[in-house]
Formats: sequence, structure tokens, C-alpha cells
Amino acid sequence: MKLILVGTSHPYRGGIAAFTDRLAKEFTSEGVDIEVVTFKLQYPSFLFPGKTQYSDAKAPAGIPIERKVNSINPLNWIKVGKEIRKKNPDIVIFTYWMSFFAPCFGKIARVIKKNRHTKCIGLIHNMIPHEKSLLDKLFPQYFVKAMDGFVALSKAVLDDVATLDKQNKPKVFAPHPLYDHFGEILERDVAIHKLNLDPNYRYMLFFGLVRAYKGLDLLIDAFADDRLRKYPVKLIVAGEFYDDPKPYLEQIEKAGLYNFVIIENQYINDDDVKYYFNTADIVVQPYKSATQSGVTQVAYHFEKPMLVTDVGGLGEIIPNGKVGYVVEPNPVAIADALVDFYDNNRYDSLVDGVKEEKKKYQWSNMTDAILKLL
Repeated sequence: MKLILVGTSHPYRGGIAAFTDRLAKEFTSEGVDIEVVTFKLQYPSFLFPGKTQYSDAKAPAGIPIERKVNSINPLNWIKVGKEIRKKNPDIVIFTYWMSFFAPCFGKIARVIKKNRHTKCIGLIHNMIPHEKSLLDKLFPQYFVKAMDGFVALSKAVLDDVATLDKQNKPKVFAPHPLYDHFGEILERDVAIHKLNLDPNYRYMLFFGLVRAYKGLDLLIDAFADDRLRKYPVKLIVAGEFYDDPKPYLEQIEKAGLYNFVIIENQYINDDDVKYYFNTADIVVQPYKSATQSGVTQVAYHFEKPMLVTDVGGLGEIIPNGKVGYVVEPNPVAIADALVDFYDNNRYDSLVDGVKEEKKKYQWSNMTDAILKLL
């Protein structure tokens, strides 16, 4: 079988690029002939809110990656489509996460399918982005019409695909597998020492790029609850701010939390991720909207309890009370759960639940879903 993955990959940074590379690695381990076609231009610089689009990490070993796609050049889309069509692959998987890429991926797929052999599958991280724009009304259906089937990473995303797919094409739900490429589980003291933190405190972790929909403001309000001051606990916010950090910093100051919140306003390199997760007692995702989240799968890998809000697909893979908490997206509900976690020493029992639940999220389940869809 010949399979080609089209989408973001090394040298681009971020969770979806890491997903593509890890999926390619899994297919390779199963003996599938696979290659990755990624961008030579992913976003025009003026559309990218962060400091850089690129990763400092080494290219993943054993995976052929070619940088070919220009996201804003229709002539390039035709050229890339013809090049892939000539290779006559059995499957081309498009890793899709935002409407901006719908015209590009949709055109490439249409050109490929002129060979009347290749099946094009949409691997959907988000069908409709968290932060909506006019593009979401204009472009996604063009991409959906070009696909032969879909794999969605949450049931919420599967529902979004179904609303756009008027032809009722084959669709499967395959939950986001573990992000298991960030290193091993470490002793807490080792991780704390690496981050130069005080071992006499406990730590909760908000991890990832900071954007409005991720609800950091809700978490700050929750963390200001007087009941939490009786514990030696601090909040780590580790991730680059794509929003203006000033309102968050003012909120922290106004709540009197300056000495209890640690801000790491930078993209966390892959080699450092393990230190933050191994330091934390609990990983908190107070999102206001969501589909699914790669942060959850990093937490599963490092066997950490989680608190998520009951939005989108987050609650689908966090059994409430077994591996953590699923709460309403408001400060009171978040604070109540955190107080329960520390008041009742839930850490050990929830870790046991995480260890059991994580067995469901192997990468082989994802490759099986894709091949069964074919």
C-alpha cells in the first residue's frame, strides 16, 4: 500500500505537525509505504500571530518529508496535485484544522483524483475553528466535497463534518492518540529542579498557546478562590501568548496572585515539555470552546490527572471522577473541583485511573481506523 500524508509537518512546530509526524512513524512501523508532503509556505507571516512558525527540533528519523505546498498559490496546488497523482498512491490523507487551508487542500485533492484510483481522506482536527471568521462560511464545504471519507478526532468534530457533508460519505471517529514523543516520566523532584522551582510548593499546569477561547481568565478567577490559599500551590502558565498578555497580568495582580502564578510566555520546545508535566499535580484546561485537545493526550502520556470544561469533545475522553474532573466553564465550578482535588488528596486515585484509561489511545487504533475506512 502506498500512502501520502498532506499537511503541516516538520520543520513546522505545534501539536498538529507533531501529530502528522507521529502518525507517519506509526504507519512506517506497520510496513506501510508512506511519505509526507508539507508546506514550503504555510501561513503568510502577517497572518501568523506567534514569534515563529518553525521548530528547532531535529527532523523525525525515517520519514520522507518534502516541502512542496504553497498555501496561497493556486498554480502550486495544481502542480502538487499532479505530482502526487503521478505517484498513484492508494490513499492521500489531508490533515485539516482550519478553513484557511480548504481551497488549497480541496484543489490538490481534485487534481489527484483524476487518476480514478486514489482515495482522499480528511483527517479532521477541527472542522470549524474555535475563533470563527468569514472564511468558515465560504471555504470548508469545498474541502469536504473533495474528500472520499473522513476520520474525526472527536465526536463533536464528527458532527461538524456531518453538517457540511451533503453526500453522507463514510466517516469514523478515532480519538486523538497519545502524544508519546515528549520523553519519559520523571521523578517530580528532577523536573522541579530542572525548572528551578520551589519543591515545597505543589503545582497545577495550564499548558499550550494562550488564546481567548482557552479560558485562562476563567482559571485565574478560579485560582483566586480563598479556599485555595490554604494550600502551598502555584499555577504554571506555560505557553506563548497569542493574545495580549496585559489583561491577564492585570487580572493576576488585581487578584493578589502575583506570587502564586508563574508565567512562561514562550513556545515550549519538545525537549522541555516533560519537565512541566512531570512537575504538575493536575493539568487544567478551562476552555470556553473546544473540539479535542492534544494537551489532554500529553497529560495521559505523563499519567497526570486532568480538569477540563464540558465543552466540545473534551469531556468525551476524560471520565469524570476516574481520571479527573469535567466541569462547567465558569470559575466557581473550576475552583470547586480544584478544592476537592487538594482537600481530599485525589492525586493517587486519579493517577491509577489515568494509567488504565490511557490504554485506549494507542496510535495503532488510529491507523486501523484509517485503513478500515478505506
